[in-house]
Amino acid sequence: MAEEPTTPEITLPFWMAGPELTKLAAAAKVWFTLLMEWAIWPARQLDPTTCTEAVLNLIAWQRDIDRFKGEPLALYRLRVKYAYANARDAGSVEGFKRIFQRLGVGYLETEERMPGRDWDVIALYLSDTQLADNQDLLQVLIQHYGRTCRRYEWTIISPLPIALRIEAFDNDYQTICAAVPPLTIGPRLHEFNNDQAVVSAKL
Repeated sequence: MAEEPTTPEITLPFWMAGPELTKLAAAAKVWFTLLMEWAIWPARQLDPTTCTEAVLNLIAWQRDIDRFKGEPLALYRLRVKYAYANARDAGSVEGFKRIFQRLGVGYLETEERMPGRDWDVIALYLSDTQLADNQDLLQVLIQHYGRTCRRYEWTIISPLPIALRIEAFDNDYQTICAAVPPLTIGPRLHEFNNDQAVVSAKL
């Protein structure tokens, strides 16, 4: 983008100060500002964002961009500016998303090879606001940058805002070990009555 021309302030030596010479300095500044405008005009015509509309149409023709009916001038300039980048990104999933973001459509999700659907159907997930605000632009983008022999369908998604509250919590645990003295077992019993026995232990 061409920079805005700036004319430095014209200051006169103190011995030339006076009302008439101050007027001369102001007139000189206006004149040199006008000269800088004339000098920088050709450079501005090379930038689609600053050139005149007539030159913009020539650049658009060179980059294979046609202005659709009712297209705002600002959007038209964006499409011409990013024509080469968009043509390079056409055909890939991530590139298609970048095209939509460059032109102000916003976030886009795509899905291919969906189960139970024809192989050539590609679903584009957009919000209802995106689809309503950019309906003509979306048709142009699909026609210009969409894949050959593919069918595109719009799928509306409705984002829902969710608020999450973050809390801190601790998980404290303790391990307690107990030492048990050796056990002293009473006399060994070799015979049991009714399958019962009494064993005494001294702790």
